[in-house]
Amino acid sequence: MSKSPARGVKVAAFFDLDGTLLPEPSLERRFHRVLRYRREIGFWNYVRWFSEALRLLPRGVVRSFEENKMYLRGVACARGCERGRLPRPEFFEQGVQHVAWHVRSGHEVVLVSGTLDFLAAHAAERLQARLAKLGISVVVHVRATQLRAKDCFWTGSVAGPAVFGREKGRVVERLAAEMELDLENCFAYGNSAHDRWMLGAVGNAVAVNPSMELQNIAELLGWRVVRWDGAARRPPAGSGRKESRTAMAAPSCRDWKRRTGNADLENAG
Repeated sequence: MSKSPARGVKVAAFFDLDGTLLPEPSLERRFHRVLRYRREIGFWNYVRWFSEALRLLPRGVVRSFEENKMYLRGVACARGCERGRLPRPEFFEQGVQHVAWHVRSGHEVVLVSGTLDFLAAHAAERLQARLAKLGISVVVHVRATQLRAKDCFWTGSVAGPAVFGREKGRVVERLAAEMELDLENCFAYGNSAHDRWMLGAVGNAVAVNPSMELQNIAELLGWRVVRWDGAARRPPAGSGRKESRTAMAAPSCRDWKRRTGNADLENAG
């Protein structure tokens, strides 16, 4: 860990989610599998998705995936966010310990992820619960890709830029201004070369289980490289109190917008 900054300096730790705090496959891929298994994604959703992918292809193959959410077009926001449909995040144990260290050091914790905002918000809630078991109380901030909605149904379009690639670096810089952070003393954790702008925006960059490309970048720039391989253990089945039917019920459209900060997107086209 880095030395503590001077007193009065505000510091944050920015964490990517998929592949960094969480093992693959990604939260969104797992979410898609659930909807597909429940037959909530129709044939025409895939046709629209393929058409949109071709339109976005000139921007790059990866970006055509990150900005293309047409497979969700027409899915009810509240129904899609039912607890039974949200994948359960299983964090790397080392990742949880690093987050705990940052909180004990007085640092803000921010998840900066290209995944869908409600999935990232759910992961933040689970991370807060995991930290609470360690006696740590913290609010985990979230910046993730938002979806447009109309009449409480997803349109399949992204609201604003997807939190991916260069945009992650911009998100960090905007948050630094909003939260009055000293970026030179801040931390960032990522696993992909697409995270390099976020990592490069802070003074303490950490490549977690890096791809070969990010490994090369880290070696070139002198960034720290770590390997996290142990997911936090899930409690034995039946060991905890079962959630009530009320807790498992689908949130209302208003609940979804409040939870994800999408109150201003309800009538977006």
